[in-house]
Amino acid sequence: MNQFEQQTTRTFRIAIGLVLSVFSIGFIGFHFIIGYGLIDSFYMTVLSVSTVGFEIVKPLTPAGKLFVSFLILISLGSFAFVGSSIVRFFLDGEFVIKLKTSRVSKRIEKLADHVIICGYGRNGEQAALELTDHNHPFVIIERRENVIARIQEDPNLLFIQGDATNEEILRTAGIDRARALIATTPNDADNMFVVMTARSMNSKLTIVSRASEIGSDIKLKRAGATNVIMPERMGGQRMARLVTQPDVVEFMEYILLQRNRDISIHEVNCRKITTANLEKTLGELRIGTATGTTIIGLKNAEGKYVFNPGNEYLLSVQDQLFVLGSPSQVRNLSQYLEGKL
Repeated sequence: MNQFEQQTTRTFRIAIGLVLSVFSIGFIGFHFIIGYGLIDSFYMTVLSVSTVGFEIVKPLTPAGKLFVSFLILISLGSFAFVGSSIVRFFLDGEFVIKLKTSRVSKRIEKLADHVIICGYGRNGEQAALELTDHNHPFVIIERRENVIARIQEDPNLLFIQGDATNEEILRTAGIDRARALIATTPNDADNMFVVMTARSMNSKLTIVSRASEIGSDIKLKRAGATNVIMPERMGGQRMARLVTQPDVVEFMEYILLQRNRDISIHEVNCRKITTANLEKTLGELRIGTATGTTIIGLKNAEGKYVFNPGNEYLLSVQDQLFVLGSPSQVRNLSQYLEGKL
């Protein structure tokens, strides 16, 4: 149960407790102070609390009048609190937030082949923006209340409030159906637990983790991380290269980080390549002329990277191409390899 649910439950418990207390005080007072019978005590309590003004059972003594006055005052205060709590629940956003959270949970249950982002700090937010640009579904796991409030401002973001090291939270995020998990918390120990828990729940999951301390990258990979990113190291390398190779850095950032995606680097697998194309070299395929894309490298069946493969290279179904081009050109390349273009 999150903090919002705890606060709501506590408020309603206080409200119910106040109502019961007011009726109990009234019943006991009318019975023992004024001397009414049980039925009359209950009847007079209801009349006093509701302030409807029906005829009293019998004339009140001075002590009885003081008690009734006291009962009416505390009942008015109690019911005012109860009423304001209900109004606040519906009008101040609490009911809307509860309804939105329920809708988000239903949307998460339908996800498959999605990405789970653990932590929504600077790195987590950038990862979410990148996935959004590629129209790839993702779920955010975050436990900080102030961050959750910021996430809720965007109705398109799917989130779960909780600890990403908790198996139940990961299960709710659909880890068994997920494609990848990104651990972005600034604490290496937290990322370690997230990686270990996620790997134990889904052995095929691609896990990318952030690391801050030197040596943590090795430990995270041993724990099950597929890749480990060290933002501080990458930032230092980038600053140095901006001094030694500024134009190269700016060109690569333009290709990789542009928002309009007119042209960028894409991955294209060769699993559906036709037999006829397998028998041709890259020079014979004339991919650039046919599709407008440029092959800048590939990953072969042995997992090795080949940069700028020559015209004599023969493709295999296990090759993964890295190409430069627009989205439409990349689609043309996939269709061309499959013999559809």
